[in-house]
Amino acid sequence: MSITTGDSVTIEYTGKLDDGTVFDTSKESTAEEAGLAEAQPDREYTPLTVEVGGGQVIEGMEEGLVGLETGETETLTIPPEKAYGQPSEENIEEFKTEELREMLGGQLPEEGAYLEAQDGSQGEVIHVDEVVIRADFNPPLAGETLTFDIEIIDVDGEDAELEHTE
Repeated sequence: MSITTGDSVTIEYTGKLDDGTVFDTSKESTAEEAGLAEAQPDREYTPLTVEVGGGQVIEGMEEGLVGLETGETETLTIPPEKAYGQPSEENIEEFKTEELREMLGGQLPEEGAYLEAQDGSQGEVIHVDEVVIRADFNPPLAGETLTFDIEIIDVDGEDAELEHTE
């Protein structure tokens, strides 16, 4: 059965940058080879299940899944516009140094540290001086073309999905 919008799809995947660097995977052995397992020791590497069209993964991934079938493998190359977009100056936030120091209980972050916004997004501190602090809240993969090697493990159509919701 070919994947269509609304299907629940389980996949194994490995995401790479243009230079071949693995940035994410569902496979523990690949994570260990790429050094990801060390960086995230508590993460469980298991197949990913998503609802196609549900906005749970980037647009290019959803589009690439449509039409595939259980057991198929595919390599998807996803441009920034269908992934995390281009970096934008609008995503660089400026804070008054004294106000941020008060919010952080008297501490000042250093360049390279991360701040967490109220919505849970994280921004890397890119500038610190006595007057202003700037943090970049662009997604880390903004501007990157992403390549995903995927394998379709399972596809549940709408009928199977109704059973799960009861």
